Amino acid sequence: MVDKQSGWLERLSFRFFPGRCILCRGPATARDICDPCLADLTVTGPACRQCARPLEGSDQTRCGACLHRSPAFDQTLAPYIYTYPVNGLIQHFKFRRQLAAGRVLGSLLADWVAATGQRVPDALVPVPMSRMKLIRRGFNQSLELAVNAGSRLHCPVLPQALGKTRATPAQAELSARQRQRNLRKAFSVKHRPPLPAHIALVDDVMTTGSTLHECAKALKAGGAETVDAWVVARAL
Repeated sequence: MVDKQSGWLERLSFRFFPGRCILCRGPATARDICDPCLADLTVTGPACRQCARPLEGSDQTRCGACLHRSPAFDQTLAPYIYTYPVNGLIQHFKFRRQLAAGRVLGSLLADWVAATGQRVPDALVPVPMSRMKLIRRGFNQSLELAVNAGSRLHCPVLPQALGKTRATPAQAELSARQRQRNLRKAFSVKHRPPLPAHIALVDDVMTTGSTLHECAKALKAGGAETVDAWVVARAL
């Protein structure tokens, strides 16, 4: 459940100290994004329960790809489609260090969990970054999202549960097949056993799901029973 006290305090602070929307710079009434811009975010429709790939005209709960080769994570929560304006929010957050966008995205993720009645897991685990990439960027966007969502859901965050064992080329530059090979055995569990039984991996965007698949494999090998994927947006 979303922290009602935090939500009330957030609304109260905006009442006396109105904020500005991080997208249009207009007045924001409840968080750092105004209601019209919030309404512009493209919400996901019917989708595969496991990987959040859109399903059209089908009564199935899983897509053909997941039925053919099931990923290591058990289900995916993806509130939005990775298109304008949510893609701009994520890019400003990741590459321009606009942490206010991260707070908005984390709170929207938590609100979606509460609105859809998803069971809150035992812990949230951010997708890790290599040491060199963390030094270059200055922060891990997945950790920021997990902390913001976790605080609203009263769910602990395990920032050191997973580590990246080696640096890998950026996934965006690779094909789907290359992404799978690129990340094989690139993650390992650093958390002292036992891991919580139910974990949600947190990341900003799911494209092919290769990163989340490899992370979930490592967590399950480390003792986790159920691993969900929580992302802000699903790329098509």
